[in-house]
Order: sequence, then C-alpha cells, then structure tokens
Amino acid sequence: MKRKFPLIYFLPLTLLFADVVFTAAAVYTDKDTPALVGCGIAAVLVLLMMLIAIVYSRNALRHFSKMNAHLETSAAQYMHTLPAPVAIINDSRQIVWYNEIFAEKISLGSDAYGLSFADYVKLDLDSLLTDGFSYCHVNGSVYKVVLEKFSENELNFDIIYFKDETSYFNLKKRFDEEHPSVVIISIDNYDEIMQNAKESEKALASVETEQLIEQFMGSTNGFIKKISSNTFYAVIENQHLEEKINNKFKILDLARNIKIAGKYPLTFSIGVGLGADSLAESEKIARQCLDMALGRGGDQAVVKSDSGYRFFGGVSKGVEKMSRAKTRIIANAMEDVILNSNKVYVMGHRFGDLDSVGASCGLAGAIRLLGKEVHIVVDRNKNLATHLIDIVESQTGKDLFITPSMALSTVESNDLLIIADTHNRDFIESRELYDRIKRVIVVDHHRKTVNYIDDAVIFHHEPYASSASEMVTELIQYFSFEDDEKLPSICAEALLSGIMLDTKNFVMRTGVRTFEAAAFLKKLGADTVSVKLLFSNSFDAYKRKTQIVANAKLHKKCAVAIADFKSDDIRVVAPQAADELLSISDVDASFVVFATGNVINISARSLGALNVQVIMEQLGGGGHQTMAATQLEGISMQEAVKKLVNAIDSRQDYEDQLK
Repeated sequence: MKRKFPLIYFLPLTLLFADVVFTAAAVYTDKDTPALVGCGIAAVLVLLMMLIAIVYSRNALRHFSKMNAHLETSAAQYMHTLPAPVAIINDSRQIVWYNEIFAEKISLGSDAYGLSFADYVKLDLDSLLTDGFSYCHVNGSVYKVVLEKFSENELNFDIIYFKDETSYFNLKKRFDEEHPSVVIISIDNYDEIMQNAKESEKALASVETEQLIEQFMGSTNGFIKKISSNTFYAVIENQHLEEKINNKFKILDLARNIKIAGKYPLTFSIGVGLGADSLAESEKIARQCLDMALGRGGDQAVVKSDSGYRFFGGVSKGVEKMSRAKTRIIANAMEDVILNSNKVYVMGHRFGDLDSVGASCGLAGAIRLLGKEVHIVVDRNKNLATHLIDIVESQTGKDLFITPSMALSTVESNDLLIIADTHNRDFIESRELYDRIKRVIVVDHHRKTVNYIDDAVIFHHEPYASSASEMVTELIQYFSFEDDEKLPSICAEALLSGIMLDTKNFVMRTGVRTFEAAAFLKKLGADTVSVKLLFSNSFDAYKRKTQIVANAKLHKKCAVAIADFKSDDIRVVAPQAADELLSISDVDASFVVFATGNVINISARSLGALNVQVIMEQLGGGGHQTMAATQLEGISMQEAVKKLVNAIDSRQDYEDQLK
C-alpha cells in the first residue's frame, strides 16, 4: 500500500500549480511584469512548503521520540522482534509504530507510518474495547486481536496485538466438515402399499429403492445400513450433508418415479440429525425430525437448526393407513388415563368449528359413559359452531359446556385435559388452562407444525385422517362401555357434522376409514338431515358469500378474493366462499382475505393440485394440503394480499422446478 500524501500540502501545491500556469501564460504573451510577479509568488510558495515539511517532520519526530521514551531499550527491542504483529495507533486511529512481523504479515512490506489503521485491518475498535478481543481476516489469515490502551500526561495511544489463529480455524473447519451426522430414511406406508403387491413387484421395488439410496450415498464417504424393510440409517459427514441440503434432497423427487404395480408411487420421509455434538445426540435429533416429517404427511426431509425446522419436499398427498392396531392401542391407553383422573376437560382450538366442537362432543359423550365427570371448554363469543353447541346442550344438560374462566376456577391437580383438532399450543382455546393442567392428551389430524405440544402423555396424531371427528369415532369404538350403553345420537350427529365439514360432504380427503366411521355413526342413530341443517345459512349470509366470490381475481390458477366488508359471520362466510371458488374451472386453489379487528385473516382451499399448507406456513400459518389458514397482524389488507401473492409465486416456482 502506498503512503498517502499529507493533506497539509494540497493547498500550497494547488496555488503553485495555478501560479505556474499564470506565469507561463505571461511569458508566452511577452508580458514581463506579470511573469516576474508569478515567479516571485512561486518562490514564496516553495519556501512555504519547505517550512511546512520541516514543521511536519519535527512534530512526527517529536511524537516518535515520546513513544520511544516510554519504551525502554529492552522493551522496544522485544516488541520489535515479537513473533506476533503489534501496532500502536494514536487518537486519530493512525499508525505511529509497528514491529517487523506487522510489516511482513499485515502491511505486506509497505510503509504504514502515519496511515490509517483501517486501511490495513477492517475492525470495529469500539466493540473490541467492549468485548475484550475480536477476530479478523487479514491477507488470508485469521487473527485474534486484543487492544490495550495507554495514557500518560498528554500522550495517549492504543497498543494492538495480533495472535495468528489460522491453524486453529483451519482445524476447526476441517473438524466441522468431517463431523458425522445421522440421517434416517423411511419409506412412507411401506406395509400398506406392499400388502397387495405381487412378490415380483415387491422385489423390483426393493431393488430400485436400494439402488436409489446407494446412488444418494455414492457422492459421500459415509455409509448406510438397512435396519428394517422400510427404514435406513446413514452416517454422513457434514460437508456432504450440506450438499444434499443445498440440492433440496433430490432423492425425494426420484423416489416418486418408483411405482408399485405401476400405480402406487413410493415416497420417502427423511430426518436429519445435523448440528449434534455426538452420534447419540444426532440420532435423537434425526428421530425428532423424522417424526416431524411423518406428522406433516411424509414425502419430505426435515432438518433441525438453531432457528427452527427447515422443510424440503412435501408435494405429494398422504396415503391412508389401513391398519387400526395403533388406534386400538391408543384407545386403551386413553381409557386408562381417563379412569385414573378426577375430572376431564375437553377443548379444541380458538374459533372452534364443527369438527373441533363435534370431536369434543363425541369425546365428552364417551367419557360420560365411562362414569367420569367431563366438561367441554368453549368461548361462545369466539366460536363458529354455536348452533351445534345449543342443540347438544339442550339434550345433554347445561353443565356440559363451560367457559375457560369457569374451568380455571374448578381445576384440580388430578384432572385431565384432552385437546382435539389442534396440536399447536398457540391455537388452543385456553392457554391458561393448558398451563394449569399437568396431564394432557392430544387428538389431531392437522399436519405437524413446529410449535406442537411436546409434553402430552398421549399424542395421537394422524395426518392421513380426514378430521378429528373421524379419529374420535375410531377411538370410542374401542372404549369399554357396558353392553347396553352406546353413544347418544346427538353426539354421533356432532361427530358426523365434523367429518362432513372437513371432507366437504365426503368429497375431499376421504378414505375407506372415513366411510367406515360415518357408517358407525349412522348405526348410533345419527340423522343426516339434522346434520345437513347445521350447514344452512341465512339469506344475507349467502349474499355475502356471493359478493366475495364476485370480487375474486385469478393469479396463476389461484383465485384470490378480498372481503372488504365487516360482518359478524365473516369467519363462516369467508371459508365457504373459498370452497365455492374451487368449483370454478382452471382454479387449483382459492384464497379469501378478510379482516377481524386489527388482524388480517387468510382462508385457503385447494383440490390437491397445489399444497396450500406450505403457502400458509410461509405466512406463519398452517393446516392441510387442501385446507389451511393464517393470521397476520400489524399490516394492511393490501400488504397482506402482496405477501400472499409472493408466497404463491415462490411455491409454484418451486413445484415447477420439481416437474
């Protein structure tokens, strides 16, 4: 680096240059007097510059002499030959002294006296004083920098020491790159898919699957072990694992090309144990990530980082599980917990709907048959199924439904809380009641979110089920009632209404078990006509719904509508309008944006061609592949629509890349 020219010379030099031009012009035009005057001025300017140079050098020498006066001969020699760079700067952050190795490693042989320290080292000296030390990169090396202040009389300067940490950082980088992590790969619903396949088809699928996994591991120096028919354990170094993450786990897309009997595609769920200190901890994290992937419907990879979970994939529909063995085991465990409890409280999510309230009513009816006191916790002022609540209450008694405040005043230490139709602690009806009761059971069908309830004694989560009401219907079939006792018909109708709501009258997300659950409820006396009446709207509500549909605009096969009016039933009308928009041709998904107070709500629906869950997750919400929602605070309606459009664009761009 070249020495900077002192600023004090700029003015005399400028005047001298102007005088030379003036004098040259006078000589050229044969004007003797101006030429002589110009020469005189030039002589004066030259003398002035010489005087400035003398004063400047004397001041510098005076400063250096003061510096050397404070450094004894032995100390100065020691610092000069110290095997680490050292520099001394003044109050103006200019270098006034440095040793040999500083010139060699930092200034690279250039003369640094009098130049700014920032020209050689990019470092925040103020934070260095606060933190005590800092790290910086200079000329390809990493240094630990320490600053020591010195002040005596009128002399103030800072001594800066550099310790070369390059070898340590290179070793740490190599350690981080070669640190092993556990990756668990699971084939989704392998047993259900394979049970009707021929032996030759099973063998072919097994060979193709193992070849694909070997190809996945081929670019790494790790190893993989098959521990069961559908589960593989791999150990991969972080440097290769980062490549897989950057490539967004292409194995997920390649796996869908493997089809059983030519029609059932295989999908993988992958849990990655990244960032652990040991293999045992990495395996634990990988299992957590795999549970998260399976809880969200499978066909995705999940990586846990310091900032939360990262998701890759998730574009396929979930495959219904045919086995009921898990449901029977869960039902028996739930019954034991219920019988060993004093009272049972059942609650769903905030702004409960027919599925949330219907599942709660079904559970409450079954718990009463077990001989236990039970209450359903609801806030009628923030509920979308008040008509169902009124009907059930008229036939079961006034003490079944209670408010959250009433529940808090009666809760005891041995009570049990059952949460239905949500597993996110931020969405439950009463967070205070959840915090008060120590034993919690969760029954939910929504795809797993990051902020899930992780301290439940029983966490019955089935993302392949159509509704929470379907899950409750299956559970109560395995409860040990007396032979002559059965669930009241009004509770069966409540459960059936929840199934019909989430399946859009048995159109969306239906499987064999959905119709089996409906048939069981019909046996219990559920009246389909009475259930249908629960979905009826007033004439004014129907007009509001059609107004929303009429205001919709199409964006990349997505219908986006804004409800720019206020209504007491907007939370009911908006989702219905979103369902109605799906009946329009060339519409893959629909989004209705509406306001409630200072909150902007978005209700999303699709027929499966577009995963609205991941779109809503980008905006802080969640739900299912075909039904999701979110709430945005502190923004306007126009800003919410802009965020929604950006989320749609980013998701469709991602799915286009996969195609």
